[in-house]
Amino acid sequence: MTLASALAVYFVIWWTVLFVVLPFGVRSQAETGEITQGTEPGAPVLPGLARKAMITTVIAAVVFSIVWYVWATFDL
Repeated sequence: MTLASALAVYFVIWWTVLFVVLPFGVRSQAETGEITQGTEPGAPVLPGLARKAMITTVIAAVVFSIVWYVWATFDL
């Protein structure tokens, strides 16, 4: 696997994992009862994007290492 293909695979894995992680732990304004005037009641109160990006990075690194191991072992 070349460096360019490794980065491309990691990028795809990272974005896929991000979309899986995004909904976890999000509470809407309607659920908390603190709706800001002029916003959608379903908008998140505290999305925690920095924490989710870090979690995504760790999970993506684990998944990528598995993909890389399989790629290197079976010489794909």
